[in-house]
Amino acid sequence: MNTVLIIGAGGVGHVVANKCAQMADTFHNIHLASRTVAKCDAIATDVKSRTGRSIITHAIDADDIEATVALINSVKPQLLINVALPYQDLNLMEACLKTGVNYLDTANYEPHDVAKFEYSWQWAYQERFQQAGLYALLGSGFDPGVTNVYTAWALKHCFDEIHTLDIIDVNGGDHGKPFATNFNPEINIREVTAECRHWENGAFIHTPPMSQHQSFTCPDGVGTYEIYRMYHEELESLVKHIPTIRRAQFWMSFSPNYLKHLEVLQNVGMTRIDPVIYNGMEIIPLQFLKAVLPNPGDLGKSTKGQTCIGNIISGVKDGKRKAVYIYNICDHESCFREVGSQAISYTTGVPAAIGAKLILEGKWSGNGVFNMEQNDPDPFMEELNKRGLPWNCIELTPEQAEHFVVF
Repeated sequence: MNTVLIIGAGGVGHVVANKCAQMADTFHNIHLASRTVAKCDAIATDVKSRTGRSIITHAIDADDIEATVALINSVKPQLLINVALPYQDLNLMEACLKTGVNYLDTANYEPHDVAKFEYSWQWAYQERFQQAGLYALLGSGFDPGVTNVYTAWALKHCFDEIHTLDIIDVNGGDHGKPFATNFNPEINIREVTAECRHWENGAFIHTPPMSQHQSFTCPDGVGTYEIYRMYHEELESLVKHIPTIRRAQFWMSFSPNYLKHLEVLQNVGMTRIDPVIYNGMEIIPLQFLKAVLPNPGDLGKSTKGQTCIGNIISGVKDGKRKAVYIYNICDHESCFREVGSQAISYTTGVPAAIGAKLILEGKWSGNGVFNMEQNDPDPFMEELNKRGLPWNCIELTPEQAEHFVVF
Protein backbone atom coordinates (compact mmCIF):
# COMPACT_ATOMS: atom_id res chain seq x y z
CA MET A 1 0.00 0.00 0.00
CA ASN A 2 1.51 3.30 -1.12
CA THR A 3 1.27 6.15 1.37
CA VAL A 4 2.28 9.75 0.68
CA LEU A 5 2.64 12.70 3.02
CA ILE A 6 2.02 16.07 1.37
CA ILE A 7 3.36 19.04 3.34
CA GLY A 8 1.91 22.39 2.33
CA ALA A 9 -1.72 23.45 2.00
CA GLY A 10 -1.53 26.42 -0.34
CA GLY A 11 -2.76 26.56 -3.92
CA VAL A 12 -0.25 23.98 -5.15
CA GLY A 13 -0.98 21.62 -2.25
CA HIS A 14 -4.66 21.86 -3.14
CA VAL A 15 -3.91 20.69 -6.70
CA VAL A 16 -1.49 17.96 -5.63
CA ALA A 17 -4.01 16.49 -3.19
CA ASN A 18 -6.73 16.44 -5.84
CA LYS A 19 -4.52 14.92 -8.54
CA CYS A 20 -3.13 12.25 -6.22
CA ALA A 21 -6.69 11.38 -5.19
CA GLN A 22 -7.61 10.97 -8.86
CA MET A 23 -4.88 8.31 -9.26
CA ALA A 24 -6.23 5.79 -6.76
CA ASP A 25 -4.31 2.90 -8.31
CA THR A 26 -1.02 4.51 -7.26
CA PHE A 27 -1.87 6.72 -4.27
CA HIS A 28 -3.58 4.44 -1.78
CA ASN A 29 -3.27 6.57 1.38
CA ILE A 30 -2.91 10.35 1.27
CA HIS A 31 -1.93 12.51 4.25
CA LEU A 32 -1.83 16.31 4.14
CA ALA A 33 -0.08 18.50 6.71
CA SER A 34 0.40 22.22 7.23
CA ARG A 35 0.96 24.71 10.02
CA THR A 36 -2.76 25.59 9.80
CA VAL A 37 -4.75 22.37 9.93
CA ALA A 38 -7.93 24.21 8.93
CA LYS A 39 -6.44 24.75 5.48
CA CYS A 40 -5.77 21.01 5.22
CA ASP A 41 -9.31 20.24 6.32
CA ALA A 42 -10.74 22.55 3.66
CA ILE A 43 -8.68 20.79 0.98
CA ALA A 44 -9.72 17.39 2.29
CA THR A 45 -13.38 18.43 2.08
CA ASP A 46 -12.90 19.61 -1.50
CA VAL A 47 -11.10 16.40 -2.50
CA LYS A 48 -13.86 14.30 -0.93
CA SER A 49 -16.54 16.19 -2.86
CA ARG A 50 -14.70 15.80 -6.17
CA THR A 51 -13.27 12.28 -5.94
CA GLY A 52 -15.07 10.58 -3.06
CA ARG A 53 -11.73 9.86 -1.41
CA SER A 54 -10.74 10.74 2.16
CA ILE A 55 -7.50 12.47 3.08
CA ILE A 56 -6.05 12.41 6.59
CA THR A 57 -4.95 15.85 7.81
CA HIS A 58 -2.35 16.96 10.35
CA ALA A 59 -0.93 20.14 11.86
CA ILE A 60 2.84 20.50 11.45
CA ASP A 61 5.48 23.21 11.66
CA ALA A 62 7.78 22.24 8.81
CA ASP A 63 10.59 24.28 10.39
CA ASP A 64 10.57 21.85 13.32
CA ILE A 65 12.62 18.86 12.19
CA GLU A 66 11.89 16.67 15.19
CA ALA A 67 8.14 17.29 14.98
CA THR A 68 8.27 16.43 11.28
CA VAL A 69 10.22 13.26 12.07
CA ALA A 70 7.55 12.27 14.59
CA LEU A 71 4.80 12.86 12.02
CA ILE A 72 6.62 10.84 9.36
CA ASN A 73 7.17 7.98 11.78
CA SER A 74 3.47 8.04 12.59
CA VAL A 75 2.26 8.19 8.97
CA LYS A 76 4.96 5.85 7.56
CA PRO A 77 4.88 7.20 3.99
CA GLN A 78 7.00 5.94 1.10
CA LEU A 79 7.36 9.52 -0.14
CA LEU A 80 7.21 13.06 1.26
CA ILE A 81 5.86 15.63 -1.22
CA ASN A 82 7.13 19.07 -0.22
CA VAL A 83 4.93 21.90 -1.49
CA ALA A 84 5.64 24.14 1.50
CA LEU A 85 7.85 27.24 1.25
CA PRO A 86 11.35 26.96 -0.30
CA TYR A 87 12.80 28.09 3.04
CA GLN A 88 11.78 24.72 4.48
CA ASP A 89 13.40 22.42 1.89
CA LEU A 90 16.51 21.60 3.91
CA ASN A 91 14.60 20.87 7.11
CA LEU A 92 12.29 18.50 5.26
CA MET A 93 15.23 16.79 3.56
CA GLU A 94 16.80 16.32 7.00
CA ALA A 95 13.57 14.78 8.28
CA CYS A 96 13.50 12.37 5.34
CA LEU A 97 17.08 11.29 6.02
CA LYS A 98 16.26 10.68 9.69
CA THR A 99 13.25 8.52 8.79
CA GLY A 100 14.40 6.76 5.60
CA VAL A 101 11.77 8.33 3.32
CA ASN A 102 12.10 9.49 -0.29
CA TYR A 103 11.68 13.21 -1.00
CA LEU A 104 10.18 15.44 -3.73
CA ASP A 105 9.83 19.21 -4.03
CA THR A 106 8.88 21.79 -6.66
CA ALA A 107 11.30 24.66 -5.97
CA ASN A 108 14.87 24.90 -4.73
CA TYR A 109 15.96 26.12 -1.33
CA GLU A 110 16.50 29.78 -0.56
CA PRO A 111 17.38 31.32 2.80
CA HIS A 112 15.01 33.67 4.61
CA ASP A 113 17.38 36.60 4.73
CA VAL A 114 18.88 36.56 1.21
CA ALA A 115 16.89 36.69 -2.02
CA LYS A 116 19.15 34.10 -3.61
CA PHE A 117 18.06 30.72 -4.88
CA GLU A 118 20.44 28.08 -6.14
CA TYR A 119 20.88 24.31 -5.93
CA SER A 120 24.17 24.27 -4.03
CA TRP A 121 22.52 23.75 -0.65
CA GLN A 122 20.46 20.79 -1.84
CA TRP A 123 23.16 19.28 -4.07
CA ALA A 124 25.29 19.15 -0.93
CA TYR A 125 22.95 16.37 0.29
CA GLN A 126 23.96 14.08 -2.58
CA GLU A 127 26.29 11.82 -0.60
CA ARG A 128 23.97 11.55 2.40
CA PHE A 129 20.99 10.47 0.28
CA GLN A 130 23.24 8.04 -1.63
CA GLN A 131 24.50 6.46 1.58
CA ALA A 132 20.96 6.23 2.94
CA GLY A 133 19.74 4.55 -0.27
CA LEU A 134 17.12 7.28 -0.72
CA TYR A 135 15.87 9.18 -3.75
CA ALA A 136 15.38 12.96 -3.65
CA LEU A 137 13.74 14.60 -6.67
CA LEU A 138 14.24 18.37 -6.95
CA GLY A 139 11.99 20.77 -8.82
CA SER A 140 9.05 18.64 -9.96
CA GLY A 141 6.87 21.62 -10.88
CA PHE A 142 6.50 23.22 -14.29
CA ASP A 143 9.43 25.63 -14.35
CA PRO A 144 11.49 24.09 -12.93
CA GLY A 145 10.19 20.64 -13.71
CA VAL A 146 8.34 20.17 -16.96
CA THR A 147 10.73 22.56 -18.72
CA ASN A 148 13.64 20.36 -17.60
CA VAL A 149 11.88 17.26 -18.91
CA TYR A 150 11.06 18.99 -22.20
CA THR A 151 14.79 19.64 -22.62
CA ALA A 152 15.76 16.07 -21.76
CA TRP A 153 13.09 14.70 -24.12
CA ALA A 154 14.33 16.95 -26.93
CA LEU A 155 17.91 15.77 -26.40
CA LYS A 156 16.76 12.14 -26.47
CA HIS A 157 14.50 12.37 -29.50
CA CYS A 158 15.37 15.49 -31.55
CA PHE A 159 19.04 16.40 -31.13
CA ASP A 160 22.54 15.02 -30.93
CA GLU A 161 23.57 18.24 -29.19
CA ILE A 162 21.58 21.13 -27.74
CA HIS A 163 23.23 24.52 -28.18
CA THR A 164 20.63 27.12 -27.16
CA LEU A 165 17.69 27.01 -24.78
CA ASP A 166 15.08 29.69 -24.20
CA ILE A 167 12.36 28.93 -21.65
CA ILE A 168 9.36 31.23 -22.10
CA ASP A 169 6.64 31.46 -19.44
CA VAL A 170 3.59 33.46 -20.46
CA ASN A 171 0.55 33.92 -18.25
CA GLY A 172 -2.23 35.36 -20.38
CA GLY A 173 -4.70 35.21 -17.51
CA ASP A 174 -6.65 38.15 -16.09
CA HIS A 175 -7.78 37.92 -12.46
CA GLY A 176 -9.47 41.31 -12.39
CA LYS A 177 -7.46 42.59 -9.40
CA PRO A 178 -5.49 45.89 -9.44
CA PHE A 179 -2.40 43.96 -8.27
CA ALA A 180 -1.94 40.33 -7.25
CA THR A 181 0.60 37.56 -7.67
CA ASN A 182 -0.36 34.15 -9.05
CA PHE A 183 1.67 32.28 -6.45
CA ASN A 184 3.03 33.08 -2.99
CA PRO A 185 3.56 36.89 -3.09
CA GLU A 186 6.72 36.76 -0.98
CA ILE A 187 8.41 34.19 -3.22
CA ASN A 188 7.11 35.78 -6.42
CA ILE A 189 8.38 39.28 -5.65
CA ARG A 190 11.74 38.04 -4.36
CA GLU A 191 12.13 36.10 -7.60
CA VAL A 192 11.25 38.83 -10.10
CA THR A 193 13.28 41.55 -8.36
CA ALA A 194 16.45 39.44 -8.12
CA GLU A 195 19.45 40.09 -10.32
CA CYS A 196 19.17 38.37 -13.69
CA ARG A 197 21.60 35.65 -14.72
CA HIS A 198 21.72 33.85 -18.03
CA TRP A 199 24.20 31.27 -19.33
CA GLU A 200 26.48 32.16 -22.20
CA ASN A 201 29.74 30.62 -23.40
CA GLY A 202 30.46 28.66 -20.25
CA ALA A 203 29.52 31.19 -17.58
CA PHE A 204 26.58 32.96 -16.00
CA ILE A 205 26.28 36.58 -17.12
CA HIS A 206 24.81 39.01 -14.57
CA THR A 207 22.50 41.84 -15.66
CA PRO A 208 19.97 44.08 -13.84
CA PRO A 209 16.58 42.47 -13.21
CA MET A 210 14.25 42.50 -16.23
CA SER A 211 16.57 44.82 -18.17
CA GLN A 212 16.18 42.74 -21.35
CA HIS A 213 12.74 42.29 -22.89
CA GLN A 214 11.00 41.63 -26.20
CA SER A 215 7.63 40.79 -27.67
CA PHE A 216 6.51 37.17 -28.01
CA THR A 217 3.46 35.84 -29.84
CA CYS A 218 2.16 32.59 -28.41
CA PRO A 219 0.69 29.89 -30.64
CA ASP A 220 -2.95 28.83 -30.79
CA GLY A 221 -4.36 32.31 -30.27
CA VAL A 222 -3.12 32.85 -26.71
CA GLY A 223 -1.90 36.31 -27.71
CA THR A 224 1.16 38.55 -27.87
CA TYR A 225 2.96 39.54 -24.67
CA GLU A 226 6.04 41.40 -23.52
CA ILE A 227 8.49 38.93 -21.99
CA TYR A 228 11.37 39.84 -19.66
CA ARG A 229 14.61 37.96 -19.10
CA MET A 230 15.16 36.86 -15.51
CA TYR A 231 16.99 34.16 -13.61
CA HIS A 232 15.31 30.84 -12.90
CA GLU A 233 16.78 27.85 -11.13
CA GLU A 234 16.40 25.27 -13.88
CA LEU A 235 19.10 27.06 -15.87
CA GLU A 236 21.65 26.05 -13.23
CA SER A 237 20.89 22.33 -13.36
CA LEU A 238 20.32 22.13 -17.12
CA VAL A 239 23.66 23.65 -18.09
CA LYS A 240 25.35 21.33 -15.58
CA HIS A 241 23.75 18.14 -16.85
CA ILE A 242 23.66 19.10 -20.57
CA PRO A 243 27.10 20.66 -21.00
CA THR A 244 26.76 21.26 -24.78
CA ILE A 245 24.37 24.17 -24.05
CA ARG A 246 26.10 27.38 -25.12
CA ARG A 247 23.34 29.82 -24.17
CA ALA A 248 20.38 29.38 -21.83
CA GLN A 249 17.83 32.06 -20.92
CA PHE A 250 14.56 32.25 -19.01
CA TRP A 251 11.79 34.69 -19.96
CA MET A 252 8.52 35.56 -18.22
CA SER A 253 5.64 37.80 -19.26
CA PHE A 254 4.55 40.76 -17.15
CA SER A 255 1.78 43.26 -17.78
CA PRO A 256 2.51 47.01 -17.64
CA ASN A 257 0.08 47.18 -14.69
CA TYR A 258 2.06 44.57 -12.71
CA LEU A 259 5.36 46.32 -13.39
CA LYS A 260 3.94 49.74 -12.44
CA HIS A 261 2.70 48.48 -9.07
CA LEU A 262 5.92 46.56 -8.44
CA GLU A 263 8.03 49.66 -9.14
CA VAL A 264 6.02 51.73 -6.67
CA LEU A 265 6.24 49.01 -4.01
CA GLN A 266 10.01 48.82 -4.47
CA ASN A 267 10.38 52.60 -4.32
CA VAL A 268 8.53 52.86 -1.01
CA GLY A 269 10.42 49.94 0.54
CA MET A 270 7.60 47.39 0.70
CA THR A 271 9.65 44.69 -1.06
CA ARG A 272 12.47 44.79 1.51
CA ILE A 273 13.32 41.51 3.21
CA ASP A 274 15.35 43.02 6.06
CA PRO A 275 13.51 43.73 9.33
CA VAL A 276 12.19 47.17 10.30
CA ILE A 277 10.74 48.35 13.61
CA TYR A 278 7.06 49.28 13.57
CA ASN A 279 5.20 50.18 16.78
CA GLY A 280 8.00 48.60 18.76
CA MET A 281 7.77 45.32 16.82
CA GLU A 282 10.14 43.89 14.25
CA ILE A 283 8.46 43.16 10.90
CA ILE A 284 9.62 42.24 7.39
CA PRO A 285 7.99 44.65 4.90
CA LEU A 286 7.60 42.00 2.18
CA GLN A 287 5.91 39.62 4.62
CA PHE A 288 3.51 42.38 5.65
CA LEU A 289 2.79 43.08 1.98
CA LYS A 290 2.01 39.39 1.48
CA ALA A 291 -0.56 39.59 4.27
CA VAL A 292 -2.50 42.41 2.58
CA LEU A 293 -2.34 41.20 -1.03
CA PRO A 294 -4.99 38.84 -2.45
CA ASN A 295 -4.46 35.18 -1.62
CA PRO A 296 -3.29 33.44 -4.83
CA GLY A 297 -5.39 30.43 -3.85
CA ASP A 298 -8.53 32.57 -4.18
CA LEU A 299 -7.78 33.86 -7.69
CA GLY A 300 -9.15 30.82 -9.48
CA LYS A 301 -12.72 32.07 -9.04
CA SER A 302 -12.09 35.14 -11.20
CA THR A 303 -9.15 34.30 -13.48
CA LYS A 304 -9.82 33.91 -17.19
CA GLY A 305 -7.41 33.26 -20.04
CA GLN A 306 -4.57 30.85 -20.67
CA THR A 307 -0.95 30.16 -19.83
CA CYS A 308 1.61 29.21 -22.47
CA ILE A 309 4.88 27.78 -21.18
CA GLY A 310 7.51 26.13 -23.33
CA ASN A 311 11.07 25.76 -24.57
CA ILE A 312 12.62 27.01 -27.78
CA ILE A 313 15.59 24.71 -28.33
CA SER A 314 18.20 24.68 -31.08
CA GLY A 315 21.16 22.44 -31.80
CA VAL A 316 22.31 19.84 -34.28
CA LYS A 317 21.01 16.49 -35.47
CA ASP A 318 23.02 14.32 -37.88
CA GLY A 319 25.33 17.26 -38.51
CA LYS A 320 22.52 19.64 -39.47
CA ARG A 321 21.14 22.62 -37.55
CA LYS A 322 17.72 22.03 -36.05
CA ALA A 323 15.24 23.81 -33.79
CA VAL A 324 11.99 22.92 -32.02
CA TYR A 325 9.42 24.55 -29.75
CA ILE A 326 7.85 22.32 -27.08
CA TYR A 327 4.99 23.88 -25.15
CA ASN A 328 1.79 23.51 -23.15
CA ILE A 329 -1.25 25.75 -23.13
CA CYS A 330 -3.38 25.61 -20.00
CA ASP A 331 -6.78 27.27 -19.48
CA HIS A 332 -7.46 28.95 -16.13
CA GLU A 333 -11.20 28.32 -16.15
CA SER A 334 -10.80 24.63 -17.06
CA CYS A 335 -8.41 24.18 -14.14
CA PHE A 336 -10.88 25.79 -11.77
CA ARG A 337 -13.67 23.52 -12.95
CA GLU A 338 -11.52 20.41 -12.41
CA VAL A 339 -9.78 21.12 -9.10
CA GLY A 340 -10.88 24.58 -7.93
CA SER A 341 -7.57 26.26 -8.82
CA GLN A 342 -6.15 28.73 -11.31
CA ALA A 343 -3.66 27.50 -13.90
CA ILE A 344 -0.49 28.68 -12.14
CA SER A 345 -1.11 26.36 -9.19
CA TYR A 346 -2.36 23.66 -11.56
CA THR A 347 0.74 23.70 -13.77
CA THR A 348 2.92 23.29 -10.67
CA GLY A 349 0.78 20.78 -8.80
CA VAL A 350 0.12 18.34 -11.63
CA PRO A 351 3.86 17.73 -12.35
CA ALA A 352 4.46 17.22 -8.63
CA ALA A 353 1.80 14.50 -8.59
CA ILE A 354 3.26 12.95 -11.76
CA GLY A 355 6.77 12.92 -10.30
CA ALA A 356 5.41 11.26 -7.16
CA LYS A 357 3.56 8.68 -9.25
CA LEU A 358 6.71 7.71 -11.15
CA ILE A 359 8.67 7.37 -7.90
CA LEU A 360 6.03 5.19 -6.25
CA GLU A 361 5.81 3.00 -9.37
CA GLY A 362 9.60 2.63 -9.53
CA LYS A 363 9.87 4.22 -12.99
CA TRP A 364 12.11 6.94 -11.57
CA SER A 365 14.52 5.69 -8.94
CA GLY A 366 18.08 5.85 -7.69
CA ASN A 367 20.22 6.75 -4.70
CA GLY A 368 21.01 10.41 -4.25
CA VAL A 369 19.70 13.85 -5.19
CA PHE A 370 18.35 14.20 -8.73
CA ASN A 371 17.14 17.01 -10.94
CA MET A 372 14.32 16.29 -13.34
CA GLU A 373 16.44 16.08 -16.50
CA GLN A 374 18.53 13.25 -15.03
CA ASN A 375 15.60 10.84 -15.35
CA ASP A 376 14.10 9.11 -18.40
CA PRO A 377 11.78 11.80 -19.84
CA ASP A 378 9.45 9.45 -21.71
CA PRO A 379 7.16 8.22 -18.88
CA PHE A 380 6.80 11.76 -17.55
CA MET A 381 5.91 13.12 -20.99
CA GLU A 382 3.32 10.36 -21.38
CA GLU A 383 1.76 11.23 -18.03
CA LEU A 384 1.55 14.94 -18.91
CA ASN A 385 -0.79 14.05 -21.77
CA LYS A 386 -2.95 11.91 -19.47
CA ARG A 387 -3.13 14.23 -16.44
CA GLY A 388 -4.21 17.56 -17.89
CA LEU A 389 -1.05 19.15 -19.30
CA PRO A 390 -0.86 17.96 -22.94
CA TRP A 391 2.15 19.19 -24.88
CA ASN A 392 2.98 19.99 -28.48
CA CYS A 393 6.29 19.94 -30.33
CA ILE A 394 6.66 21.93 -33.54
CA GLU A 395 9.66 22.21 -35.84
CA LEU A 396 11.26 25.63 -36.28
CA THR A 397 14.00 26.92 -38.50
CA PRO A 398 17.13 28.03 -36.62
CA GLU A 399 16.30 31.59 -37.67
CA GLN A 400 12.81 31.34 -36.16
CA ALA A 401 14.30 30.03 -32.95
CA GLU A 402 16.77 32.89 -32.78
CA HIS A 403 14.02 35.51 -33.18
CA PHE A 404 11.32 33.71 -31.15
CA VAL A 405 8.98 33.27 -34.10
CA VAL A 406 7.21 30.04 -33.25
CA PHE A 407 4.59 29.81 -36.01
